[in-house]
Amino acid sequence: MKTTSSLHKLLAVSAIALSACAPLNEFPKASNKPINISILAFNDLHGHLEPPGLSVRERVEGQLKEIPAGGLAYLAAAIQHFKKLNPLHAVVSAGDMIGASPLTSALFLDEPTIEAVNAMGIDFNAVGNHEFDKGTAELQRMRNGGCEKHTRLDPCQVNRQFSGANFEFLAANVKQENNQTLFPAYGVKTFQQGQHTVKVGFVGMTLKATPNLVTPEGIQGLRFEDEANTANALVPVLKAQGVSALVLVIHEGGLIQGSHNDATCPGLSGDIVSVLNKLDTAYDVVVSGHTHRAYACQFQHINPAKPFLLTSAGQYGTLLTHIQLSIDPLSQKVLTKSAHNTIVQSESFTNTAGVQVQVESTLPSFIKEPAVEKIVNEYRLASQVQVLKVVSHLPHSFTRTSSASGESALGNLIADAQWHSTSTEARGQSDFALMNPGGVRADLSIPLGGGTVNFGQLFKVQPFGNTLVVKRMTGRQIKELLEHQFVNMARPRVLFPSDNLRYEVDLKQSLGQRILNIRIRQQPIEMNQSYNVTMNSFLASGGDGFQQFNQAPTIAGGELDVDALSDYLRKNPGIKTPSLQRIRML
Repeated sequence: MKTTSSLHKLLAVSAIALSACAPLNEFPKASNKPINISILAFNDLHGHLEPPGLSVRERVEGQLKEIPAGGLAYLAAAIQHFKKLNPLHAVVSAGDMIGASPLTSALFLDEPTIEAVNAMGIDFNAVGNHEFDKGTAELQRMRNGGCEKHTRLDPCQVNRQFSGANFEFLAANVKQENNQTLFPAYGVKTFQQGQHTVKVGFVGMTLKATPNLVTPEGIQGLRFEDEANTANALVPVLKAQGVSALVLVIHEGGLIQGSHNDATCPGLSGDIVSVLNKLDTAYDVVVSGHTHRAYACQFQHINPAKPFLLTSAGQYGTLLTHIQLSIDPLSQKVLTKSAHNTIVQSESFTNTAGVQVQVESTLPSFIKEPAVEKIVNEYRLASQVQVLKVVSHLPHSFTRTSSASGESALGNLIADAQWHSTSTEARGQSDFALMNPGGVRADLSIPLGGGTVNFGQLFKVQPFGNTLVVKRMTGRQIKELLEHQFVNMARPRVLFPSDNLRYEVDLKQSLGQRILNIRIRQQPIEMNQSYNVTMNSFLASGGDGFQQFNQAPTIAGGELDVDALSDYLRKNPGIKTPSLQRIRML
């Protein structure tokens, strides 16, 4: 780990501007001009090295247009563009840089993303929940480098000298058992203009709800403390170091009804709102993430007492937020602050409707950054053999679109595949399977009329590398588990069931009485009887808050979830859409 002092030295920035024309017998006059600083921010990159096939809607010359966007080489070029415009700059990421990544990065444990971001040149990444997907030890390897194996995949397959990140990971509210933070709580960057110096403090925060979103085993011994309380406690610490401006980089976010540059924060909602309402007004800027939404707005439109500049750059490197701070060098106060989300234009692509989306706009465009593109190409080539491997032929697409009961064709298909993988006596003799919606990350798109599906497509659907687990649960525990799906009526967590589980839901009843007529293998459930239940390793250790799984004994372990899906489709070419009536809403 880099020490804080060495980090500060490493990040010190000098921009000296002395007059070369002053007479020899005169001293140059000190300039009291404001010091203008650029902060470049992105979030939720999720290892998208290549353009993700997405577009951003923007009004260009009076017309709404879809602008193809994303791709790390393009994002790097945009960052370099703004760096050249202002030598006084910092670059930050608001988390989920890695995890839930496309195959090109995930096959190599996200080492490609770390290497590519190293080449981009950034300062800080506030770690998000997905950085913990493979556990604390593997996350520390991402930061520190090395080839120690912590997962089923082998590290350092391409680069035998993986050196880790050359930027700092920040996590102020992630505490270890010794009460020390897992990573530094903050970083300070110093900027000089003439004879004047200003410091900007960057506090990094992971969302408090991370334990409900990752495998509990992977974060054993860690606690995730309240975001606002942690940030507020650091204000006097950073002020004592002479910081002129404070930036909170937090992996938590909101939803907004306006465009990605609407300064009024229209309809802002989500967990970030409660954080900001408690946050010390010593903070000037809040760079957020997690919700994959884009905004650049003044929070004072929501709460006049909290004049924060609030930003988010959406997802997958499709946008780059350009934040500008103007600081008075004498009073050391922030005079003005503004933010603008710039679209990171990429090449044209074919969207899900089969329409070719072209780059046709007068917006700034960027040429791929060669150093980053070289890294992307190296890993793309290394992954091609696995990506293009044909698995099966499907008659149509399977999507994540939810029915009224919360089921989806793709979710139910995956649950069927996981049960099938563990149905034999050798694999646990499972009675049924349950799959969490958060583990289904993309639709399985097939051309009209049917077509082949390859391993790369399946990996986009299930990128986490979870293994299957079979647990023994009583009928009473299963009912309690199913009831738990509806603890939060505003945001129920409905698990996808395999075909051999059916039940009814009556939301008019009180909690504990909502699940009715449970049938397993077409037989009514017996409360005292034991059943074998399949789930992925994330759920098995209590993920998504389903502690009922964690409390049940494990009787068998299975293969990787993506391999189970691959095997199921290979054995069932031409498979039809699963029933979406496994859960009946009364």
